[in-house]
Amino acid sequence: MAALPHPRTPSPAVVHLGEFVDTLAALRRGHVIVVMDPDKRTCILDGMGLQWSFRSLDAYGLVEEFDNPDGFEGLHYYRLTSDGEQFAERALAAWCERPWHQRLMLRLRG
Repeated sequence: MAALPHPRTPSPAVVHLGEFVDTLAALRRGHVIVVMDPDKRTCILDGMGLQWSFRSLDAYGLVEEFDNPDGFEGLHYYRLTSDGEQFAERALAAWCERPWHQRLMLRLRG
């Protein structure tokens, strides 16, 4: 996996690597994270809740909030930063280079 840049805040652990990789892939395709409750960090990506990835992405400056005029009031929208784009490209390439059985093991173990 590609090395993360230095975090802006104390570094949270990436708890579930499978979710993290899937999140990076969706964000690279132009999807956005919707934060419904900033205090609890209730986040949605492609209709599914993010349990672990958002805090790491935010802490390392890989995503940033943007104004979504087509969005709903009270929700916060996040997309990849330019650093996030570069990181995602490297991380996803490194992920794909792993043999399928290693990727499966990492998904099952978190």
